[in-house]
Amino acid sequence: MQPYNPEAARTDAAILAFPPSPERRLRVALRQLDQALAEQREAVAAFRTQLSALKGAMAGLGESTIDLRERLDSVSEEASRAQATAAALQATADSLPD
Repeated sequence: MQPYNPEAARTDAAILAFPPSPERRLRVALRQLDQALAEQREAVAAFRTQLSALKGAMAGLGESTIDLRERLDSVSEEASRAQATAAALQATADSLPD
């Protein structure tokens, strides 16, 4: 008989797991489902936060568009007045003797 060798015992030993019971599998599945639902709640909350930010950005864009339209209308009126003034000055210049 050989003396006891702890190193040999460690390499020869194998731990075999018992197959999980149906109850254990159910508990594991329920824990995983709870975790997935928690992650989904976090994702939905983040999505709602992003939607709220998008709503604010869209409102700001709408306001900027209205402001831009008002400025363009004002510039258009100024350009029309400048064109009318230039036409009047051209008419005056044309009517002067050479």
